[in-house]
Amino acid sequence: MRSRELLVMNVNRRHLLGASAAGMAGTLAVSPDAARAAPLTSVLGRDATQYGIHPGSPDDQTKPLQRAIDDAARAQVPLVLPPGVYRTGMLRLQNGTQLIGVRGATKLIFNGGASMLSSEGAGRIGLANITLDGGGIPLPSRRGLVHCISGRDIRITDCETSGSGGNGIWFEKVSGDISGNIIAKTAATAIVSFDAQGLIVSRNTILGTNDNGIEILRTAIGDDGTLVADNRIEDIKAGPGGSGQYGNAINAFRAGNVIVRGNRIRNCDYSAVRGNSASNIQISGNSVSDVREVALYSEFSFEGAVIANNTVDGAAFGVSVCNFNEGGRLAVVQGNIIRNLLPKRPIGTAPDDDAGIGIYVEADTSVTGNVIENAPSFGIVAGWGKYLRDVVISGNVIRNAFAGVGVSVAPGAGTALVNNNMISETPRGAVVGLDHARPVTADLSADGAQRFAQVVMGTNAVRR
Repeated sequence: MRSRELLVMNVNRRHLLGASAAGMAGTLAVSPDAARAAPLTSVLGRDATQYGIHPGSPDDQTKPLQRAIDDAARAQVPLVLPPGVYRTGMLRLQNGTQLIGVRGATKLIFNGGASMLSSEGAGRIGLANITLDGGGIPLPSRRGLVHCISGRDIRITDCETSGSGGNGIWFEKVSGDISGNIIAKTAATAIVSFDAQGLIVSRNTILGTNDNGIEILRTAIGDDGTLVADNRIEDIKAGPGGSGQYGNAINAFRAGNVIVRGNRIRNCDYSAVRGNSASNIQISGNSVSDVREVALYSEFSFEGAVIANNTVDGAAFGVSVCNFNEGGRLAVVQGNIIRNLLPKRPIGTAPDDDAGIGIYVEADTSVTGNVIENAPSFGIVAGWGKYLRDVVISGNVIRNAFAGVGVSVAPGAGTALVNNNMISETPRGAVVGLDHARPVTADLSADGAQRFAQVVMGTNAVRR
């Protein structure tokens, strides 16, 4: 009896599975005529070719493209651009505009105008899988090939921008996401954000700019909070010259609470990350090589900087936390590997500016757990003349530097604690006193050396 019941159950189960499979096949099977009658764009949005737009046409298609953008935005559906080349002037993006292409196959070529894609006061805009070719056509000052003003939730993802005759992407008072894009051969800066309202800039590849890679700026000092993460930035030129305004991979100016982490940065005329009057900046986990000024910078009127767990291989300075004379103070410099420093800074900086220094700090700063190797000048320097206050230099490894640690002993300088460091192969001395950039003492770590009240010497391991 039991065998018969099992047989019936197995037969019924096979019948049920067969019926289910047949039903599923019937659901998924679509005849060629039905497939043609219901194209993919009927599900995803409007097909741009329905508006008389012709991929590959040599004609300017600005008017039909604008009509299609406006109509799809009113209907709150995406506008789908099939593979092909579309020649266009400036297109205005409306509230809710969603432009979707086929990655690497849908290309807009710029015919001229203030920008290629522009919006003002419009939000919920999305651009995805589109190539934008600026053709090197010059743009007006302070314009981008994509130019968005005062918009919430603007997202540019998986697009490619090349040959912009100005900036690549320009945002003002915008919240949103710029992620997964390739931005190449830009005449000015790849990505500019002014007065962000909550912005993520991540996983982009930026290759070849003439001003800066990414600029996070504010019109006045204040909270910004932009996240700049996991970007690859290479070949950044200081085309207009200057003494550090240009040639930086990432520049945060007046922007508080910016996080810069996990970026790969290579070949910059000036800095990898430059925080100017940017309080509470976090610069962590970045990989930097072949930059020709200060690799990681926090300068001028800031309070609070964390510079941690970065690698720097090739720079004039590894880290600089400075301008106590203008209120720059309060930092942690921890766990960085800095090596192969350059003896000179680029042309354009002051001719007497120092170089070949691993870490330079001035006020209210802890310098701990860093490893510095091959510094033509100093491994670590604390203070500039009287501008020194409450600095701890502890637990660092310094090897193969002209001098290990330099501490200001000029009149009016504050206190520095130098303790528990490993210092080797420093012919000028493991710890020396400075009057500005000039060494003025013998090795303060040696037995019987001169003592200064503001230099608190602990136990350091020194190998001469």
